[in-house]
Amino acid sequence: MSEETQFPPPPGDDPSLLIVDDDRAFLQRLARAMEKRGFVTDTAASVAEAIAKVEAAPPAFAVVDMRLEDGNGLDVIERIRSRKPEARAVILTGYGNIATAVTAVKLGATDYLSKPADADDIYAALTQSAQDRAEPPENPMSADRVRWEHIQRIYELCDRNVSETARRLNMHRRTLQRILAKRAPR
Repeated sequence: MSEETQFPPPPGDDPSLLIVDDDRAFLQRLARAMEKRGFVTDTAASVAEAIAKVEAAPPAFAVVDMRLEDGNGLDVIERIRSRKPEARAVILTGYGNIATAVTAVKLGATDYLSKPADADDIYAALTQSAQDRAEPPENPMSADRVRWEHIQRIYELCDRNVSETARRLNMHRRTLQRILAKRAPR
């Protein structure tokens, strides 16, 4: 049998970690994995439950799913940053795009990871210093993906209003609706 990998302790003197995800199986697996890495974990399966836990005891670290059944994980990030500005938070999402990544960082997330992210990636994102830089991608985005990302960014900036987004992009509303309904190109 192999030895268990040793991880350096989380930075700082507060190892509290709040994990927010509505996939309960993933939530429990990630909580166990992060406890093995030195964190003291607490979990929440909804925005309301997470906000209540943040109000009771703001964590030093957080891993928050972007889309939850009762709302948006960015609301949790915002609440954490208002209660504990130095907290390090990572957003997880199955719907990765540049617009939401930018919004997440502006609201205080320190990193943004697409699902499926493993515990090692999450641990690295939570513990890396501000000076650490991400490696350049092996396979950069295609031109189709860049176009799709731009449309998503404008859509987010227009508060997800299809008509306003179509007007600003000088595009027919129905064409925009078809683009938004499709998955992101590779």
